[in-house]
Amino acid sequence: MNITDTIAAVSTPRGKGGIALIRVSGHNAVEIAAKVFRPKSGRSLRDIASRQAVYGDIYIKEPDGSQRRVDDGIAVIFRAPASFTGEDTVEISCHGGVLITQTVLEAVLCAGARAAGPGEFTRRAFVAGRLGLSEAEALGLLLDAKTHGQILLARSGMDGALSSEVRQMYEELRRLVAGLFARIDFPDEDLSGISRQELCDRVSAINDRLRRLAATYRTGKAISEGVRTVICGRTNSGKSSLYNRILGYEAAIVTDIAGTTRDVLENIVSFGGVTLHLLDTAGLRESHDRVELIGIERARRETERAELVLAVFDVSRPADEEDFRFAEYLSSLTAPVVTVLNKIDLPEAPGALTEIKCTATVRVSALTGEGIDELAGVVRNLFIDGSIDISQDAVIASARQYAALSRAGEYIGQSLSALLAGLPEDICCSDLELAMGALAEIDRREVTSDVVEEIFANFCVGK
Repeated sequence: MNITDTIAAVSTPRGKGGIALIRVSGHNAVEIAAKVFRPKSGRSLRDIASRQAVYGDIYIKEPDGSQRRVDDGIAVIFRAPASFTGEDTVEISCHGGVLITQTVLEAVLCAGARAAGPGEFTRRAFVAGRLGLSEAEALGLLLDAKTHGQILLARSGMDGALSSEVRQMYEELRRLVAGLFARIDFPDEDLSGISRQELCDRVSAINDRLRRLAATYRTGKAISEGVRTVICGRTNSGKSSLYNRILGYEAAIVTDIAGTTRDVLENIVSFGGVTLHLLDTAGLRESHDRVELIGIERARRETERAELVLAVFDVSRPADEEDFRFAEYLSSLTAPVVTVLNKIDLPEAPGALTEIKCTATVRVSALTGEGIDELAGVVRNLFIDGSIDISQDAVIASARQYAALSRAGEYIGQSLSALLAGLPEDICCSDLELAMGALAEIDRREVTSDVVEEIFANFCVGK
């Protein structure tokens, strides 16, 4: 991709609709759009003020060089740098038919634009400094959002909550590093009067902020990426009924015939504020049915790779040897296990298995919905920090962000240990600069030039 090209693409979903929007961005965007769009007023599109919607006709160029009117619509110009991409951008709205939309796009391409690649508009916005990498990731989350929690988290990221928090820590580190390097490299200039104790206090404060921010990843991941959750249990314990109850509709077939569910069913749902990749599995039991055995093997495999297990027990029947073997199997799992004691709408059977070693136990009726809210609360408490406001607070939402923040924390910790051990300040500086580099990865900032600029900003004007 050449980022100096003028690019174009359809920015609305493919299919029939009221309108479609073709976006054109780049140095020649207005010139190219003016070849396709003619305002009804008779003025040239080049003379239209920024952010002013203008009604006009859309033309395509015929093979003989003539132009033919194919539609009417609206055009809006966003002149650089006040646009999403930071470049001149024109948005042309036409009628939303599949063929007419493609025809208008082809007209723009024939006028000199290049077809945009995946994510290229957002990439240009990032290159132009219109948004940071974390904000671009938040935009991607918003576009792919399947739950309201993901929308709230994405909006917070797009509004710069995470970027702002990281920038503040980065700037504090920059001031510290610049001051220390200035003192080391220019001892005669008396450029930094910070004491060692103050340095320790400030590094320690940054370390605390890093820890608090890193701790948000469990919540951010649970909402943005989701938690792989397996519903497992013996046949006829009510697994599929629980699956349907959590989803809110009949997604799985439910019968009183043992072994009805033979394959793994999967859906995404927000439950207790947590995005669950919810899987319904075949009942675990001894079987000689070849097809059912395949389903049981898949159920075990999915259970053992799950991040959360909802283990369903039927309390309306007395426990037998298979129940005890299942309970023992659950104790071998590394993921949190929530025991779901199902069918509480029926009388509890004498000898029902209700005491199981697990993370939490909830009594429910998948049939009536009783206890489902309590189950949602248990799931929420396992993965969501209630002190975090995901619509406003800085939250780490991706593995990439968490990895960068973790590295920054390691370097800050090493620097603090060096200071407390009385080691030379240049060792401390090296670790602090590495921490800056790790933080910079979250939004792709340039570390070296920032430090140099900060150092020489401390000199007097005539120096």
